Amino acid sequence: MSRHAFEYALLRVVPRIERGEAINAGVLLYCRPLDYLGARVHLDSRRLCALDPDADSAVIARALDAVVAVCDDGGTEAARYAGPAGEEDRGRRFRRLTAPRSTIVQAGPVHTGITADPEAELDRLLRTLVLPLPT
Repeated sequence: MSRHAFEYALLRVVPRIERGEAINAGVLLYCRPLDYLGARVHLDSRRLCALDPDADSAVIARALDAVVAVCDDGGTEAARYAGPAGEEDRGRRFRRLTAPRSTIVQAGPVHTGITADPEAELDRLLRTLVLPLPT
């Protein structure tokens, strides 16, 4: 099985921009050689509440779901809500999603890796970098 270079970035939730505190809430992965773009999200409401008890987790979850929709290729109902960004090529969508911004949902720095299976790699990154550690 051949391996291919990929790029990924964490999705962070920064509920109070002025404080700069963040929790990891998702991962974006782009593999140009395989023309793959995917996102996985998981919002830990308990951790969010610890940073900002007034944060609206439902609104933030919808923003995270919108990122997933932009990555989707139109095969699911969620992709219909991606708007014009969902029509761009995958590389442009990845660059748009990882561009710096001062919003509650932000992408972190872009990192690289090598994989034979981007879907499995995305799941691994979610487990490793986003989901709560097993107790």
